[in-house]
Amino acid sequence: MFKKVLIANRGEIALRIHRACKEMGIETVVVHSTADANSMAVRLADESVCIGPASSRDSYLNVPAILTAASLTNADAIHPGYGFLSENAEFARMVEEHGFTFIGPNAEHIVKMGDKVMAKKTAVELGLPVVPGSDGAIESFESGLKDAKDMGFPILIKAASGGGGKGMKVVHKEEEFKEAYSTARSEAKANFGDDTVYMEKYLLKPRHIEIQVFGDKHGHAIHLGERDCSLQRRHQKVLEEAPSPTLTEKERDYIGTLSADAIRKMGYVGAGTIEYLYEDGKFYFMEMNTRIQVEHPVTEMITGIDLIAEQIRVAAGEELSVNKDRIHLRGHAIEVRINAEDPKTFMPSPGTIKQFHAAGGLGVRFDSAVYNGYKIPPYYDSMIGKLIVHGRNREECIKRLRRAMSETIVDGVKTTLPLHLWITDHEDFIKGDYTIHWLEKHLAEQQ
Repeated sequence: MFKKVLIANRGEIALRIHRACKEMGIETVVVHSTADANSMAVRLADESVCIGPASSRDSYLNVPAILTAASLTNADAIHPGYGFLSENAEFARMVEEHGFTFIGPNAEHIVKMGDKVMAKKTAVELGLPVVPGSDGAIESFESGLKDAKDMGFPILIKAASGGGGKGMKVVHKEEEFKEAYSTARSEAKANFGDDTVYMEKYLLKPRHIEIQVFGDKHGHAIHLGERDCSLQRRHQKVLEEAPSPTLTEKERDYIGTLSADAIRKMGYVGAGTIEYLYEDGKFYFMEMNTRIQVEHPVTEMITGIDLIAEQIRVAAGEELSVNKDRIHLRGHAIEVRINAEDPKTFMPSPGTIKQFHAAGGLGVRFDSAVYNGYKIPPYYDSMIGKLIVHGRNREECIKRLRRAMSETIVDGVKTTLPLHLWITDHEDFIKGDYTIHWLEKHLAEQQ
């Protein structure tokens, strides 16, 4: 097992990794920008190293600085968390070349699943169901339009690289295709340096279902059930729950087994998430994330398995601590992402937290790195914490979540807590009757 792990991230995920390491008897090194010098992860880590100024480009994306910090502190391994360099194949490769262990999959798998065109081809080869779409990248406007007509509108044009809704355009009719194709390519080029786009049939009322998978270096692979991440705004997840209120046990077993078999065939090592669109009882492969997810705590709550600790064990060459036969999903869990944003306009609201109180009680968990007097920097993602609640069933879980939200205090900045209270009070949510378009539709109606 590793003696010392360098955490190449910030905020709540840096603290989350630190906690897992400490429970495993592993020393931690936290790297940080000048803006994060007083962060909770920095305060609690065994060692900390400043790697650059506030800008992500000059700090958390600064590969030479991170590798130098790992060398100076004699770290054994580097955990990238999520975001930043977590799905950067070149970084994973360089970590290994410099004699450290990358706590994640190998560079080859990051490349293969990071490019959406290549990922879709790989999914087909592995026997995963896919959305009808173009056979690889769209080579020209003319060929794209022909494929779109053959497929039938509406269609979705997507950037082959990146995510977060950038380079994505829905086309409802033929006349809109040319402009959407051009705009998607421009956005993809501007955000990811690659103007390659591809096309899929646009589903009208899908849910976003993702399967948590894990593989080790000994050929074992498992799935840990699904998460329903359908409550989204601008392709960004707002609330996640596990298990999905819509899947049957038969559907869960089908798509879970299929996903675990796929990563076993790949020889995939570490944590991963295979994301699907689900509509009318059918699953369609969307993408695979080769890292730990923001929403991993809901899976931890219903399985009792520490996924970060599992990542570390697997990276160190150990076998998975669980197998399929021993995993039992218990109860229901919901996570809400609390962002420092105006709950109506969604404008970021950085500033100083004057008063902070995290909810507690049975089945309540608050993953956050904020504290009284903490200054939220304006340079990074606006998420300040995740409230995760577990109950014996979905009804109990929702009631507990409402109670926990009502006693959560984050004073000094605007937060999205009022939005979450509204969502969880809505009849559609209570019934579990929502799709990936539900939230945006209702927010538009309120304006």
